[in-house]
Amino acid sequence: MSETPIQNVGDTAFMVAAYRAAESERPDALFRDPLADRLAGEHGRKIIAGLPKGAFVGGWSVIIRTCVIDRLIQEAIAEGVDTILNLGAGLDTRPYRMDLPPSLRWIEADFPQMIEWKESKLAGETARCRLERIAVDLSDHAQREKLLSEVAGSSQKTLVLTEGVILYLPPEEVTALARDLKSNPVFRYWIVDYFGPETYRYRRRKGMTKVMQNAPFLFEPADFFGFFRDLGWQPKATRYLAEEAEQLHRPLVFPWPFQLWIKIVTFFMPPEKRAAMKRFMGYVLLEPIAGDPAT
Repeated sequence: MSETPIQNVGDTAFMVAAYRAAESERPDALFRDPLADRLAGEHGRKIIAGLPKGAFVGGWSVIIRTCVIDRLIQEAIAEGVDTILNLGAGLDTRPYRMDLPPSLRWIEADFPQMIEWKESKLAGETARCRLERIAVDLSDHAQREKLLSEVAGSSQKTLVLTEGVILYLPPEEVTALARDLKSNPVFRYWIVDYFGPETYRYRRRKGMTKVMQNAPFLFEPADFFGFFRDLGWQPKATRYLAEEAEQLHRPLVFPWPFQLWIKIVTFFMPPEKRAAMKRFMGYVLLEPIAGDPAT
């Protein structure tokens, strides 16, 4: 097997932190994450330096998704959420950089080695809310069930965050997680990644599937919204990255030959199809379907 910058799923956390660190250094940064560079380290910088040219879309998406999820979290807190459960938290630093209520309970769950790395690098830093970290293998049903039971027993209204997580899970594990969350009314909201079919095709064309061969995408449903609807979840809000990026004045900029092709093609498209082209990737805030029993 040829050497690739990403050797396992855990490396994607270092990649994301490196992208957030790079954004924080820009004079026009959309957010400031002063701890990201410390967490990414040289390992994270080497990962993004070794990615193919087509990976610029991934870097852009990390920045926009960070802004999108920040806003979804703030909106959920405004609606009374008292607990954030970040499953597969990786090297996220939102408890340190976001404006959060001190009473908010924030729980980060991830593999023991990720938790240990994070705690060693952030020793001495003070979170802006009640932060807890739990070492757990989320693919282990018994461990996951124990974690969710403990959270449900000590919270009233919980938002579950799975940023950059479900894409790496096989459909049966996503199904199991959806059912576990649906079985308890405490889990009121759930933020998940959305990738349209064209995004998977783009990744294959640009060689990202080869680079990510040690951390492949396993969740690729033919009907994303139908998949979750069948499990008792419906979208409360859907934020498409390209649309959000335009509002943030940070649109996705392709190499000029491709830009020209896009302009020519879209010029002849009806408005509704042009709008649909921008909905290739996003984040969805799910909520349980009222009156729908656990599947």
